[in-house]
Amino acid sequence: MCSDQALIGDIKSGNKNALGKLVERHKQSAYRIALGLVGNKDDAFDISQEAFLRVYRSADTYDESQPFLPWFYKIISNLSKTWLSKRSRRENKMVDVDDTSYLLIDRSNPEENLEKKEIAVKLRRALLELDFEDREIITLQHFRGMSYDEIANLLGIPKGTVMSRLYYARKKLADLMRQFYE
Repeated sequence: MCSDQALIGDIKSGNKNALGKLVERHKQSAYRIALGLVGNKDDAFDISQEAFLRVYRSADTYDESQPFLPWFYKIISNLSKTWLSKRSRRENKMVDVDDTSYLLIDRSNPEENLEKKEIAVKLRRALLELDFEDREIITLQHFRGMSYDEIANLLGIPKGTVMSRLYYARKKLADLMRQFYE
Protein backbone atom coordinates (compact mmCIF):
# COMPACT_ATOMS: atom_id res chain seq x y z
CA MET A 1 0.00 0.00 0.00
CA CYS A 2 1.33 3.38 -1.05
CA SER A 3 1.69 6.03 1.68
CA ASP A 4 -0.29 9.27 1.57
CA GLN A 5 2.96 11.19 1.07
CA ALA A 6 3.86 9.01 -1.93
CA LEU A 7 0.40 9.56 -3.41
CA ILE A 8 0.83 13.33 -3.07
CA GLY A 9 4.19 12.96 -4.82
CA ASP A 10 2.43 11.08 -7.62
CA ILE A 11 -0.23 13.82 -7.82
CA LYS A 12 2.56 16.40 -8.14
CA SER A 13 3.85 14.35 -11.07
CA GLY A 14 0.43 14.55 -12.75
CA ASN A 15 -0.88 11.09 -11.87
CA LYS A 16 -4.67 11.56 -11.54
CA ASN A 17 -5.09 7.93 -10.39
CA ALA A 18 -3.17 8.84 -7.26
CA LEU A 19 -5.85 11.38 -6.37
CA GLY A 20 -8.50 8.68 -6.80
CA LYS A 21 -6.61 6.41 -4.39
CA LEU A 22 -6.31 9.24 -1.87
CA VAL A 23 -10.03 9.99 -2.18
CA GLU A 24 -10.97 6.34 -1.64
CA ARG A 25 -8.72 6.14 1.40
CA HIS A 26 -9.99 9.29 3.13
CA LYS A 27 -13.45 10.16 1.76
CA GLN A 28 -15.49 8.75 4.64
CA SER A 29 -13.31 10.35 7.27
CA ALA A 30 -13.36 13.70 5.44
CA TYR A 31 -17.15 13.60 5.21
CA ARG A 32 -17.64 12.69 8.87
CA ILE A 33 -15.27 15.37 10.09
CA ALA A 34 -16.96 17.99 7.91
CA LEU A 35 -20.38 16.82 9.10
CA GLY A 36 -19.33 17.19 12.70
CA LEU A 37 -18.05 20.70 12.00
CA VAL A 38 -20.88 22.09 9.87
CA GLY A 39 -23.85 19.96 10.97
CA ASN A 40 -25.39 19.56 7.52
CA LYS A 41 -24.92 16.46 5.40
CA ASP A 42 -25.15 18.23 2.03
CA ASP A 43 -22.64 20.87 3.08
CA ALA A 44 -20.36 18.19 4.53
CA PHE A 45 -20.44 16.30 1.24
CA ASP A 46 -19.62 19.48 -0.69
CA ILE A 47 -16.82 20.39 1.72
CA SER A 48 -15.24 16.94 1.54
CA GLN A 49 -15.31 17.05 -2.27
CA GLU A 50 -13.86 20.56 -2.33
CA ALA A 51 -11.14 19.45 0.11
CA PHE A 52 -9.93 16.82 -2.34
CA LEU A 53 -9.96 19.36 -5.17
CA ARG A 54 -7.83 21.64 -2.98
CA VAL A 55 -5.43 18.76 -2.32
CA TYR A 56 -5.07 18.30 -6.06
CA ARG A 57 -4.60 22.00 -6.75
CA SER A 58 -2.28 22.56 -3.77
CA ALA A 59 -0.19 19.39 -4.04
CA ASP A 60 2.87 21.46 -4.95
CA THR A 61 2.69 23.26 -1.60
CA TYR A 62 2.60 20.04 0.43
CA ASP A 63 5.79 19.17 2.31
CA GLU A 64 6.17 15.39 1.85
CA SER A 65 8.34 15.17 4.96
CA GLN A 66 5.25 16.07 7.03
CA PRO A 67 2.25 13.83 7.75
CA PHE A 68 -0.63 14.18 5.30
CA LEU A 69 -3.58 14.11 7.72
CA PRO A 70 -2.86 17.35 9.64
CA TRP A 71 -2.43 19.19 6.33
CA PHE A 72 -5.62 17.66 4.92
CA TYR A 73 -7.53 18.33 8.13
CA LYS A 74 -6.51 22.00 7.98
CA ILE A 75 -8.03 22.18 4.48
CA ILE A 76 -11.31 20.65 5.74
CA SER A 77 -11.32 22.90 8.79
CA ASN A 78 -10.72 26.08 6.77
CA LEU A 79 -13.40 25.13 4.25
CA SER A 80 -15.83 24.41 7.09
CA LYS A 81 -15.18 27.80 8.69
CA THR A 82 -15.75 29.53 5.36
CA TRP A 83 -18.93 27.51 4.74
CA LEU A 84 -20.29 28.40 8.19
CA SER A 85 -19.51 32.06 7.65
CA LYS A 86 -21.38 32.05 4.33
CA ARG A 87 -24.26 30.12 5.87
CA SER A 88 -24.62 32.59 8.72
CA ARG A 89 -24.85 35.41 6.16
CA ARG A 90 -27.63 33.69 4.22
CA GLU A 91 -29.00 32.12 7.47
CA ASN A 92 -32.09 30.35 6.12
CA LYS A 93 -30.07 27.19 5.47
CA MET A 94 -31.61 24.51 7.68
CA VAL A 95 -29.39 22.18 9.65
CA ASP A 96 -30.04 18.45 9.40
CA VAL A 97 -30.77 17.88 13.07
CA ASP A 98 -32.56 14.62 12.28
CA ASP A 99 -29.48 13.14 10.64
CA THR A 100 -28.00 11.46 13.70
CA SER A 101 -26.06 8.80 11.82
CA TYR A 102 -22.74 10.31 12.80
CA LEU A 103 -23.65 9.82 16.46
CA LEU A 104 -23.71 6.04 15.85
CA ILE A 105 -27.04 5.28 17.48
CA ASP A 106 -27.88 1.57 17.49
CA ARG A 107 -31.19 1.25 15.70
CA SER A 108 -31.84 -2.40 16.61
CA ASN A 109 -34.23 -1.53 19.48
CA PRO A 110 -36.58 1.28 18.33
CA GLU A 111 -38.22 1.86 21.73
CA GLU A 112 -34.94 2.22 23.57
CA ASN A 113 -33.49 4.35 20.82
CA LEU A 114 -36.38 6.82 20.65
CA GLU A 115 -35.05 8.49 23.78
CA LYS A 116 -31.49 8.28 22.44
CA LYS A 117 -32.60 9.94 19.22
CA GLU A 118 -34.27 12.78 21.12
CA ILE A 119 -31.08 13.27 23.13
CA ALA A 120 -29.02 13.12 19.94
CA VAL A 121 -31.15 15.84 18.33
CA LYS A 122 -30.67 18.08 21.37
CA LEU A 123 -26.97 17.29 21.42
CA ARG A 124 -26.65 18.13 17.74
CA ARG A 125 -28.41 21.46 18.27
CA ALA A 126 -26.20 22.23 21.25
CA LEU A 127 -23.07 21.35 19.28
CA LEU A 128 -24.10 23.76 16.55
CA GLU A 129 -24.41 26.55 19.11
CA LEU A 130 -20.81 26.11 20.22
CA ASP A 131 -17.98 28.16 18.78
CA PHE A 132 -16.20 26.45 15.90
CA GLU A 133 -13.11 25.62 18.00
CA ASP A 134 -15.22 24.02 20.75
CA ARG A 135 -17.26 22.01 18.25
CA GLU A 136 -14.06 20.98 16.48
CA ILE A 137 -12.34 19.62 19.60
CA ILE A 138 -15.46 17.72 20.75
CA THR A 139 -16.05 16.28 17.27
CA LEU A 140 -12.48 15.03 16.99
CA GLN A 141 -12.37 13.46 20.44
CA HIS A 142 -15.88 12.12 20.94
CA PHE A 143 -17.19 11.45 17.44
CA ARG A 144 -13.95 10.62 15.62
CA GLY A 145 -12.47 8.79 18.64
CA MET A 146 -9.10 10.51 18.39
CA SER A 147 -6.69 10.49 21.33
CA TYR A 148 -5.33 13.69 22.87
CA ASP A 149 -2.01 13.05 21.15
CA GLU A 150 -3.68 12.56 17.76
CA ILE A 151 -5.70 15.76 18.15
CA ALA A 152 -2.61 17.69 19.26
CA ASN A 153 -0.76 16.46 16.18
CA LEU A 154 -3.68 17.17 13.88
CA LEU A 155 -4.28 20.70 15.17
CA GLY A 156 -0.62 21.51 15.78
CA ILE A 157 -1.17 22.41 19.43
CA PRO A 158 0.26 20.99 22.69
CA LYS A 159 -1.50 18.05 24.34
CA GLY A 160 -2.21 20.20 27.41
CA THR A 161 -4.01 22.72 25.23
CA VAL A 162 -6.13 19.92 23.78
CA MET A 163 -7.05 18.77 27.28
CA SER A 164 -7.86 22.32 28.40
CA ARG A 165 -9.91 23.17 25.30
CA LEU A 166 -11.79 19.88 25.59
CA TYR A 167 -12.55 20.50 29.27
CA TYR A 168 -14.03 23.95 28.62
CA ALA A 169 -15.85 22.84 25.47
CA ARG A 170 -17.50 19.98 27.37
CA LYS A 171 -18.50 22.40 30.10
CA LYS A 172 -20.12 24.76 27.57
CA LEU A 173 -21.86 21.82 25.90
CA ALA A 174 -23.20 20.58 29.23
CA ASP A 175 -24.56 24.05 30.00
CA LEU A 176 -26.32 24.16 26.63
CA MET A 177 -27.77 20.69 27.15
CA ARG A 178 -29.12 21.74 30.57
CA GLN A 179 -30.87 24.68 28.89
CA PHE A 180 -32.61 22.28 26.50
CA TYR A 181 -33.98 20.29 29.46
CA GLU A 182 -35.20 23.28 31.47
